[in-house]
Amino acid sequence: MISATVDGIALSNGQLWVLVIVLSATAYALKVLGFVVVGGRTMPPLVDRCLALIPASLLAALVAKDTFTSAQEFVVDARAIGLAVALVAVWRRAPFIVVVVAAMAATALVRALA
Repeated sequence: MISATVDGIALSNGQLWVLVIVLSATAYALKVLGFVVVGGRTMPPLVDRCLALIPASLLAALVAKDTFTSAQEFVVDARAIGLAVALVAVWRRAPFIVVVVAAMAATALVRALA
């Protein structure tokens, strides 16, 4: 029984699970390698500041990509309005739940009116 194709190559359920396990183990090994290489050393202050900014910048990049693309196309739709409302709410220092609900409501309203 074929369950998936990867680049035109058919994979069975067993092969697919082996692929998932190998890729998971590789990702875990790379994370462990970071701890082994860095060990107990302290990083210079500049490196520490840069490392602290990586999660926020990665999240911002993912939000931007998901907001302005659909498959391989660049799109501006109701999601952009929701993001704009969320940015204003964050700028006004609204609580997190207010930011989420306001963005959701703005997106839903634009989709309902369109």
